[in-house]
Amino acid sequence: MATSKSTNTYNRQNWEDSEFPILCQTCLGDNPYIRMSKERYGKECKICSRPFTVFRWCPGARMRYKKTEVCQTCSRMKNVCQTCLLDLEYGLPIQVRDAAMKVKDDLPRSDVNKEYYIQNIDAEMNKLDKTEPVVGGGKSAAASDMLLKLARTTPYYKRNRPHVCSFWVRGECRRGEECPYRHETPTDPDDPLADQNIKDRYYGVNDPVAHKLMRRASTMPKLEPPEDKSITTLYVGNLSDKIGEKELRDHFYQFGEIRSVTLVPRQMCAFIQYVNRIPAELAAEKTFNKLILGGRRLNIKWGKSQGRQGTSAMGAEVAENYEPVPGLPGALPPPPIDLRAGDYFNLQAAGGANLGGAAVSAAAAVAAMEIPAAPPHPPLMPPPPPMFLPPAPQPAPPPPPPPFFFPPVRMPTTAAALFPPQPPVPPLCPPGTAPPLPPDQLAPPGTTTIHYPSQDPRRLGTAENINTPTPT
Repeated sequence: MATSKSTNTYNRQNWEDSEFPILCQTCLGDNPYIRMSKERYGKECKICSRPFTVFRWCPGARMRYKKTEVCQTCSRMKNVCQTCLLDLEYGLPIQVRDAAMKVKDDLPRSDVNKEYYIQNIDAEMNKLDKTEPVVGGGKSAAASDMLLKLARTTPYYKRNRPHVCSFWVRGECRRGEECPYRHETPTDPDDPLADQNIKDRYYGVNDPVAHKLMRRASTMPKLEPPEDKSITTLYVGNLSDKIGEKELRDHFYQFGEIRSVTLVPRQMCAFIQYVNRIPAELAAEKTFNKLILGGRRLNIKWGKSQGRQGTSAMGAEVAENYEPVPGLPGALPPPPIDLRAGDYFNLQAAGGANLGGAAVSAAAAVAAMEIPAAPPHPPLMPPPPPMFLPPAPQPAPPPPPPPFFFPPVRMPTTAAALFPPQPPVPPLCPPGTAPPLPPDQLAPPGTTTIHYPSQDPRRLGTAENINTPTPT
């Protein structure tokens, strides 16, 4: 058992004897069934140098063993964990918490004054509940903006990893995967985070982790108010089912008078409109990235301007001010005059100039045979207003090509010329057979006419003169 060489050696009634340590969730680990070893008066406190009960445990698999470093009296004075010396409420170093809450550290540093001060504080703490910190030593009624921005809401178990294996760094570790230490490249020795001290962290001076967090807080984004002074609406996102209009109105009414609260359950958001601009800016500043309702951190943004009223009535005037889109072709030229009259084949001009009366009559016959054109349908909708400015003046277009017309045709004037006699078409017969005879040649003179082709004497193998007596 290690004992102190100071007066605490003989003043054993001030030695600490506890049954459970004061730890944060990160140091305690994620295992609910944890085993600890307890040693009464096993070490001296790193702050007050008094013997205290030391607890030792393993926070999880592949983690290093941890133990308490300061006594519970020093832990309750600052409301910190006995192992990592970070604030129990926000998980931040003491220097960051004291700077955000504007708490002045008046703890004495000399041995005699420190021992007298701690004995008095210990006597006062014995009269109070041991689950609460000393008055003015840690928790605050109203958290500052910096604490809400930097506060750690979930445990950071990566902090419990083993240390780097020094034999592996030198290339001499032979245990391989059985080595309980990390086989990783160590950090740069010139890095400020590599030089951390327990006393500096406890007293809140020269803490490199605190300096890093404070620099991060200074570079965090801010919610800038829009330039349009007529915007007095705030957007609230990431709402839960437990948050309704009453909860939002009760919280945001402290900044000023509210005109309306609009909930959008499908999008899990709401819009809060204030009467004036000053309360809206105050609410945005006090709630941006630090408002927690119903166990959720809400997203606060400025609403967008809905525009001035009556813009729909001035739609035509606004459309005229639009500039044409570059790169688009200009308006198409109008069709030629000849095509507007409907004479697509130029029959009138060809008949009057080259074909004389015959061509005119043919054109009239063709026009008479054509189906009359249906009247044009009225437009389904009025033409849209012009979307572009009138095009710039362009040079005169080239002359249109000459009209297309058919070459002159000589039309016959008589019926014989129109319908000449055609030669008779020979009858069709199967291949390999003779064409049929005319009706007057089917039967010889003086015989009965054959009515069916199957009774043809030639097909029966007889001669044509069947009634002629055979010569003897």
